[in-house]
Amino acid sequence: MNFSTRLAEKLPGILPVPSSPLLRKGAFPELRFFATANHGRRLRLGLQKNMVWSLQRAELSVVTNSCIVHPATEAYAQEAIEAIKSEKVIAVPTDTLYGFACDACSLEAVNRIYEIKGRKLTSPLAICVGDVSDIKRVATTNHLPHGLLDSLLPGPVTLVLQRGESSILEKSLNPGIDTIGVRVPDSEFIREVSRGSGSVLALTSANLSGDRSSVCVNDFENLWQHCAYIYDGGLLPSGRAGSTIVDLSKAGKYKIIRPGSAKEATVAILEKYLLEEEEEYC
Repeated sequence: MNFSTRLAEKLPGILPVPSSPLLRKGAFPELRFFATANHGRRLRLGLQKNMVWSLQRAELSVVTNSCIVHPATEAYAQEAIEAIKSEKVIAVPTDTLYGFACDACSLEAVNRIYEIKGRKLTSPLAICVGDVSDIKRVATTNHLPHGLLDSLLPGPVTLVLQRGESSILEKSLNPGIDTIGVRVPDSEFIREVSRGSGSVLALTSANLSGDRSSVCVNDFENLWQHCAYIYDGGLLPSGRAGSTIVDLSKAGKYKIIRPGSAKEATVAILEKYLLEEEEEYC
């Protein structure tokens, strides 16, 4: 059974931005975002890259309905890491949508995400790693052209790859499916949490299954109570299309599973590396 055929409407698209529904002008410290120029090998995929943030003078926390909402800043990354290590579910911004995240190697935590979303257990979850170099820990990449992964990621793309025999993922994650959707979002907060967890994050959109995706924390306020922490990265700018999902499980081929927010830029990169689109067969 192939992951990609069941993935298109199930995965999150999963950069923080300056504005936040929880921050009001003049009432709290200024949250500034700085875009640094990207002179590396990666193409930009139409979004700002390497966003970094600084929080001046003080930090904002909002406590409501027994749930704590913090800004998605470096100051709270360790707290989020500890929550992941404790098998909790947290809500985080990515470069496309807000998502629920937990330790992908914790069956209890993964099941909790399914419960929160009201999601069918047969619907697979994607995973998130901190750096492109981590992908080989969870999936097979030796069939891909050298440099392709670094050109696509970090960015708003989900890559569907074969899990491989050496994958560190538990067999209980997406049982019976031999491929896995992998994300490296261009969002520093979730990447730092993933690195610090020492594991891999399971990641899915922060909403009830079938509902519209979330681009601000208020979009899923009805689900806050089920999370250990909510991390607010403001209103995300890329709309609700989510990440572009592309199947790269076959050597020399690609298949767009979901257009998402970066289809044109993604296809341009794939064709630069001489990959051919997989033909549809009836």
